[in-house]
Amino acid sequence: MLWQIISFLGFTLAVGAFGYYQLRKSNLNNSDGYFLAGRSLTGVIIAGSLLLTNISSEHLIGMNGSAYKHGAIIITWEISSAIALVIAALYFAPRYLKMGLRTIPEFLEERFDASIRMYIAMMLIISFVCTILPIVLYTGAINIESLFNLSEILSTSKQSSIVISVLFIGVIGGIYAIFGGLKMVATTDAINGLGLLLLGSAIPVIACLDIGEGDLIKGISTVFSHAPEKFDILSNEVSIGAGARESILPASVLFTGLIINQLYFWAMHQSIIQRVLGAVSLKEAQKGLLITGGLKLFIPFVVVFPGLIAYYYFGEQFYDNPDIVYPELVKLVLPSWMKGLFMAVLFGAILSTFNSVLNSAATVFSFDIYSKHFNKNASDSDLVKTGKNLSILLAVFSICVAPFVASAPQGLYQLLQQLNGIFFIPMASVILAGFLFKDISPLGAKIGLLFGLTFYVFIYFVLQLDIHFVHVWGIEFVLNILVMIIVSRIQKYKGVFKLVDRHLIDTEEWKHRYVVGISLILVTLLLYLMFGYVA
Repeated sequence: MLWQIISFLGFTLAVGAFGYYQLRKSNLNNSDGYFLAGRSLTGVIIAGSLLLTNISSEHLIGMNGSAYKHGAIIITWEISSAIALVIAALYFAPRYLKMGLRTIPEFLEERFDASIRMYIAMMLIISFVCTILPIVLYTGAINIESLFNLSEILSTSKQSSIVISVLFIGVIGGIYAIFGGLKMVATTDAINGLGLLLLGSAIPVIACLDIGEGDLIKGISTVFSHAPEKFDILSNEVSIGAGARESILPASVLFTGLIINQLYFWAMHQSIIQRVLGAVSLKEAQKGLLITGGLKLFIPFVVVFPGLIAYYYFGEQFYDNPDIVYPELVKLVLPSWMKGLFMAVLFGAILSTFNSVLNSAATVFSFDIYSKHFNKNASDSDLVKTGKNLSILLAVFSICVAPFVASAPQGLYQLLQQLNGIFFIPMASVILAGFLFKDISPLGAKIGLLFGLTFYVFIYFVLQLDIHFVHVWGIEFVLNILVMIIVSRIQKYKGVFKLVDRHLIDTEEWKHRYVVGISLILVTLLLYLMFGYVA
């Protein structure tokens, strides 16, 4: 136990010290320096931060639990991300960086008008506050408790240990985001991301060595032979009709709403794309996105394969509570001295998601709301101060609310996750229409946004049609675009949008972008061919 505590504290403090060291030449009183890391991020830092912002304890525990019970079909959320990241690198990053954007809503004002910029900014902040921050704190705390029995270490009740964990995560994450800005967040993410890959990969490797009696290949083969049907990554689940609402991820959703959701998350979501906006050059931004695409093809080895190994060890023993299976596997296979390090990188992953969202919420509020509607003459120091104050407010709010998530009705967490569909698809529709359709008018964009917000709620939550929610996303996207086109035919767009290169950074593109991008797409397709229906 002593070595676990020492290794946890040692790694965590070393990461914090590294982040602080990287800040020594940063100007955090400058808005670009604070919110965009002074536009200094390199490809490796961007990739590490993108990976860790995306991967948190919910992925390690939730996805492995799903793989344990339902098989590898959940892997589609990971490997399909590679295609979205290629599109982000080749199409979106050049446009964002040439325009010198600081936020995604900023583009919408240039393309449409100031009001739609404010609407999208408000939607982003609401989605951050309602569906991410308290949930990340609470689920992070309960996952740390389930993995490491923190209540026993602290000699307290489980509820008390969860409250302590929430407070600890919230305070440390808040310090990173509030006082260090994006650069502190991104640099510490890169180290924690490397640690997560190494230690997360160690768990299936150690387990397969144990199963194969020292032979890794034999161990993998034994796990596969035990239940080959678990390795299918294409699901025969029903997507329309009775049972569709309970399906995990039917294969047909690949051709409807899934890629739109992935494209929004990796190419338009502020908490993700802010790392790209902080790149030192377009080359480094494209490298960061494409490296992340490669990592997303590898990450199932960390967030899916352990769940399949757990089925070999435990059979159907934990089918009633699959979320417990990953903690049980970690306790079974990981040496005691490594558990502290693993807890440290898991803690870092939880911190990353929390402080990234804090930083993004502060950025959106400062640039898209405060400086546009409350203080049009705001100085850099005013913007930074406003961002810090909002981050403090949201951090305190999240810490106070998170423990009460336990008292919420059963299934609320799943409901809150599905609520993201209300926000993601309408915003994706408007942003894509802004780039791809030159005749879409401001009114068309606003009506399309309003239609999208109400359509998903009405179809999925009010009518409760027997259709998988990802299909609803696909239908919603198509209808949103049609509504925008029709309204824009009635009230024609009178302006002319022209993308102007503001020359804030070097916008020369990476010469290997197409080779790497096409390779990632081919590998993704190959994985579907190899593991589509293996049983």
